[in-house]
Amino acid sequence: MNIFKQLYKSIYSPKDIALFRFQGIGKTILYVFFLTLISILPSVIYLSTTLTTGIDTARTIINDELPDFSIQDGHLKAETKVPITINKEEFTVILDPTGAISSEDVQDEGNAFALLEDEFALSAGGRTDTYPYSMLEGLNIAKGDLLDFINAIGGMKWVIIPVVSVILYLFASAGSFIEVTVLALIGLLLKNLLGRKLNYRQLWRMAAYSETLPTLFFTIMAAIKTTVPNSFMINWFVVIIVLYLAINEVPKPKKVN
Repeated sequence: MNIFKQLYKSIYSPKDIALFRFQGIGKTILYVFFLTLISILPSVIYLSTTLTTGIDTARTIINDELPDFSIQDGHLKAETKVPITINKEEFTVILDPTGAISSEDVQDEGNAFALLEDEFALSAGGRTDTYPYSMLEGLNIAKGDLLDFINAIGGMKWVIIPVVSVILYLFASAGSFIEVTVLALIGLLLKNLLGRKLNYRQLWRMAAYSETLPTLFFTIMAAIKTTVPNSFMINWFVVIIVLYLAINEVPKPKKVN
């Protein structure tokens, strides 16, 4: 059975998951990598579109809509006496030499980058990172320098995206293997509860395929940008139930008279 048919069968058939316990471990490991690849696709696509859109939007806003500014001696100086906030294509750019806006305010904007009084802030995917201008001690940065930097990032984006995607995939794969290993340990308890004769290697194979249904569900939710409350608990509840049903499909050992 090829990997795509296994994916399809694992969505709805605990009986087939139980049969997969006899296959080679190499094929199961390949399946875990394959399932992980599917799970990160929305993140990779989101990264690509956000980076591309963000760079183009930032370039346009800085060039056409922001006044001249410079960063000198660890502080932002600009030709404005009030904060400037520009929203464009789900991306926000903030220029505030007054100190009225904080990094927490930037996070509330969603996808945004901000030049604040004494630090640079970048918010994306619910996370905000800040970088004090004091890190650039001795350097003076003007509007033109920032545009040059953004243009350089734009030229490198087709290198940045694959590199970040590979790193994301490696971390996600490590997490997947840890989750399958823990689930297989839980399977040892379930097989004793159900009175089935299974070893850990067989349970590990079954655990890997039990991950299919929740992984596809959360991948679809990520693709349509829908947050699922208590996703961690839901994920573990579903995989344990699927593994339980798969173990229950294994014939009970015959009693010896």
